[in-house]
Amino acid sequence: MFTKILIANRAEIAVRISRTCTERGVAAAGVFSDADRDALHVEALAEAVHLPGVSPKDTYLNIPALVAAAKNSGGEAVHPGYGFLAESAEFAEAVTAAGLVWIGPPANAIRALGDKISARRIAERAGVPVVPGITDPIDDPERITAFGDEYGYPVAIKAAGGGGGRGLKVAHNPSEVEHAFEAARREARAYFGSEQVFVEKYLEASKHLEVQLLAPSSSDALWLGVRDCSLQRRHQKLIEEAPPPLWSERAPGMGAAAVALSVAAGYVNAGTVELLVDRDGEFYFLEVNSRLQVEHTVTEEVFGVDLVGCQLEIAAGDGLSFTQADLLPGGHAIECRINAEDPANGFMPTPGSITRYVEPTGIGIRVDSGYGRGREVPGAYDSLVAKLITWGQNRIEARDRMARALRAFEIDGVKTTIPAHLLLLENEDFVAGTHTTRTVEAGALASLEAAPDEVAADVLLVEGQPVPLWSPAMAASASAAVHGGASKGGLVAPMQGTILKVFVEVGQEITAGDAICVLEAMKMETTISATASGTISAVNVVAGETTTAGTVLAVIE
Repeated sequence: MFTKILIANRAEIAVRISRTCTERGVAAAGVFSDADRDALHVEALAEAVHLPGVSPKDTYLNIPALVAAAKNSGGEAVHPGYGFLAESAEFAEAVTAAGLVWIGPPANAIRALGDKISARRIAERAGVPVVPGITDPIDDPERITAFGDEYGYPVAIKAAGGGGGRGLKVAHNPSEVEHAFEAARREARAYFGSEQVFVEKYLEASKHLEVQLLAPSSSDALWLGVRDCSLQRRHQKLIEEAPPPLWSERAPGMGAAAVALSVAAGYVNAGTVELLVDRDGEFYFLEVNSRLQVEHTVTEEVFGVDLVGCQLEIAAGDGLSFTQADLLPGGHAIECRINAEDPANGFMPTPGSITRYVEPTGIGIRVDSGYGRGREVPGAYDSLVAKLITWGQNRIEARDRMARALRAFEIDGVKTTIPAHLLLLENEDFVAGTHTTRTVEAGALASLEAAPDEVAADVLLVEGQPVPLWSPAMAASASAAVHGGASKGGLVAPMQGTILKVFVEVGQEITAGDAICVLEAMKMETTISATASGTISAVNVVAGETTTAGTVLAVIE
């Protein structure tokens, strides 16, 4: 086992990894930015290296600085956590080139599985079912139209390097193909540096299930059950659970498929194979997450296995102390992601200072947190504050325990997703276990339209008025499409964040509602739109630049 490692991450996941390190007698060094000087993860680490700056590209995405931190701190290995550089083949290569151990899959596996076209081909070779589609880059929208005519609509046009809904556009009929094709290529180029896209049949109202993998070697892998991650908004997971309440009888087949894929890809360490399951229970390969998942906790609770500890053992060459036959699940676990977001305002990020923080306690309750009272939730990073996990002997007990825990979880100073979680736990489809990836988007609207004068299951009560958890106005990019505030003819940033894309230039004629730029704050994207028609007389930001709340982004005359 290692003597010391560097955790190249922050907040909740850095705290979580450091705890396992402490239990295993491994010293844990870490890093922190200017915004994280007083962060909880800094206190939890044996040693913390300062990375000057706030922008992720200068700190948690700065490969040379992270490698130097690992070397200078005397670390033998690097754990990337999740997010940031966790699935970066370049980072993995830089770590190993420096004579350190990468706690994750080999770079060639990360690269092969990170490209969706390549991953789809590996799945096909391994005999894993894939959604009908064209496993080649598409340069002509007419090929998509022909595919839709043959297999039916809707069709999904996906960026080869995509994930989390980025670079994914859906065409519901032939007239939408060209626009969706161009939009998918534009996002693919902006986010992933390549405009390669491919096409698949779009499975509407499907289940999103995933298999947890542990591969001690490239020729051997174990599967640790199946998780249901179907309750999502904008392709971002809200509530996860294990085992799945529906189609659990298909789990052995899913597990076998995941193991076959792992071996075919030469995979090592922990990973997740994500699947889509249709109404008939047929499952299809979606993608591989070549890292630890946020929702790994529910698998740990059901199997009694420390997945981070397993990662350390595999990377250190110690192997695993159990076999597939030893993996016997017990009970049911549910996780709610407690984010600093306002669900009544399109899940808009709400960075700020936490003035009150009281975690729930009791049997079967676990909290993995990166914050506490008096801690600042920065606007520059992910909005995840804590993960609340409950375990029960069955799903009913786990769900009831979660409802109690959510009500007991007190967080003031920033708005959180707790009210949304409480409502979603009562959603009739979730209670029945029949919820799908469309439940949040479709269910909230349907309930509001069916009973506009009542507070339905998927509607928040805000100052006496029902507000849906989802509406078309909330569907832009990845957050609410908001108008930038006017300041002397200017459009101002509503919050601190990073400019992902600028759509206009000086001299361009625009109309009210036209997109000006996309601002990313806490991994949520907000499209800033024009408040009035006119001519762009100034553009004050460029893609990649970090802005503060109130910054004038552009001026309209």
